[in-house]
Amino acid sequence: MLNVNKTGNKKVTHLSGTEKNVIEVRGLSKTLGGKTVIDNLNLTVKAGDIYGFLGPNGAGKTTTIRMLLDLIHPDRGTVKLNGFDIRTDFKKAVERVGAVVETPTFYPYLSGYNNLRISARLYPGLPDNRIAEVLEMVGLSARADDKVGTYSLGMRQRLGLARALVNCPRLVILDEPTNGLDPHGMKEVREMICQLALEQDITFFISSHLLNEVEQVCNRVGILHGGRLLTEGPVPELLQTDSETIELGTSEEKEVLEILKGIAYVKAVQMSSGGLIVKTEKGHSAKINEELGRRGVFVNYLLPRQNSLEQYFISKTGGGKSDA
Repeated sequence: MLNVNKTGNKKVTHLSGTEKNVIEVRGLSKTLGGKTVIDNLNLTVKAGDIYGFLGPNGAGKTTTIRMLLDLIHPDRGTVKLNGFDIRTDFKKAVERVGAVVETPTFYPYLSGYNNLRISARLYPGLPDNRIAEVLEMVGLSARADDKVGTYSLGMRQRLGLARALVNCPRLVILDEPTNGLDPHGMKEVREMICQLALEQDITFFISSHLLNEVEQVCNRVGILHGGRLLTEGPVPELLQTDSETIELGTSEEKEVLEILKGIAYVKAVQMSSGGLIVKTEKGHSAKINEELGRRGVFVNYLLPRQNSLEQYFISKTGGGKSDA
């Protein structure tokens, strides 16, 4: 089943009847310099997911990705990619995996095409037109023969994604794919990920600290903090709550503040530059308006605030930096 949100971005759920775990991590732990960076990590990514791996800078996201790709070895635990253990069956595990870890690097004096041709030599049996295909996928066909040294940061990010696609992967792992990009570049990368997932049936595992970006693209997320996975699940389920938040505008703020503090179903209320922010039991926002009207208080506006991944993240992590 495929879900498309209101902006046209693809929100992907795994395909019914073909459900399978593309990434399985169990009990993963890693200590570096005497400090525990990853602590007993368990996570699961299913076929068809665009999975957001979230956490503040220093939470251990890149260390985890390096262990997923066997670039560094865990102290304990197992990693399976596409059903194969990376320690005992590495070649089969990574055969259909593409990755961009941190900032992609290329030979600046070679063209984009020739940089990809070097990478393609690692995968015998690729179709002759595969490089042209992936350049088309990421929108670089017109610049394929230009030296990479002339590429912008956004173009190099796209070329990095093209390189990750050369081997026709089932799974693509991206570490901070929009890092350093301007808003237009971020939008381009988001749209490419959604399009590739939809048209090429690719599962994505995306590490990021940019919560708004992740919320627009991912259907499932895991939140890492201090090397530990705090929670994991579908975004809509994580954002479900038994309360709702509204922004209330009135010229009688102090009076309204005192009234709301005395109402049982109001959980919290505070003043802000835009008005009063009121947290109430779900389904009670209309009653607030009725109650204030009954007491002769005029309300200028009452606006619902949607629960966001950012709010959920802060509630789980406390909003502080990770120690890992």
